[in-house]
Amino acid sequence: MSRRPSSTPLFSFSRIWIITGNTFTHLMRMKIFYFLLVFVLIWLGVNVFKLPHTAGPEGVGGEELRLLKAPLMGTMKLFAIIIGIVATALLIPRDMEDRTLYTILAKPVPRLDYLLGKLCGVLLLVLAGLAVMTLLLDAVLWYRMQNILAEFDQVAAILVEQGQFTAAERDEARGELLSQGVTWDLQAAVLVIFFEAAIIAALALLVSTFSSSTLFTVVISTLCYFIGNFIADGLDHWRGTTGMEEGGIGELSTNAIFVAFPDYRPFKIVDEVVAGQVFPPDVLGGLALSTSLYVGLYVVLSWFIFNSKEI
Repeated sequence: MSRRPSSTPLFSFSRIWIITGNTFTHLMRMKIFYFLLVFVLIWLGVNVFKLPHTAGPEGVGGEELRLLKAPLMGTMKLFAIIIGIVATALLIPRDMEDRTLYTILAKPVPRLDYLLGKLCGVLLLVLAGLAVMTLLLDAVLWYRMQNILAEFDQVAAILVEQGQFTAAERDEARGELLSQGVTWDLQAAVLVIFFEAAIIAALALLVSTFSSSTLFTVVISTLCYFIGNFIADGLDHWRGTTGMEEGGIGELSTNAIFVAFPDYRPFKIVDEVVAGQVFPPDVLGGLALSTSLYVGLYVVLSWFIFNSKEI
């Protein structure tokens, strides 16, 4: 196939947006998306009608809210990772199989635009799914919070009158309950889940550029994700036992490993936020920068490999 004519600009937002929209529309028909969404809806529906069972100001109200958030946040993360890997792995092989890829590149569409459009289409699907589930989670949390607070205020008022609970202690306990509800920190945690999915989707895109097998791309991308969750601890232990010098060859070699296996430990802050901790803005900014660097690196590598392929 002939190379891109010199008159065709390398990068075009309009072309990328068109490919993104087409990819999003195509991926919306994936059954796995609907299965996961239906599962979440059923799970949320069950929790909406579950009666609150707080026993008092220091009862189980906060724990009930944590138990409500943790499984759904885990489901949202599972949804984002599965869609990020599977949907991306299907894109290039399927376009080559039905010859859509040849039609797109013959228009001509630069290969960078094609790759960016496909990746953005996957990320748009992930973002849309997370947005829907976040709205549902917020609605359920708000509903359950009203019931818990009503019972809390009633019991706390009685204990304050009896002298078993001071007004300051009541306000502190009420604030602790509110921190387990709908907060900006919780919304930031969902955004972190999206960041994590963006990295693994970009990595899956890279693998798919040199692999013709969807299964191979899914397996390798999944392995890279799981390795990235544990390799950092292993490398830290190895550094400690070998007495590795900072800035040495060994240090540079271990840091290079994180190009293929990103360190996902910072993204585990989601679990701490679910437990009620505050999300520092600087941490969110750092994760956003790290995500941008990883996605940018993987896209450039994907473009380099895909551009060298004869299609």
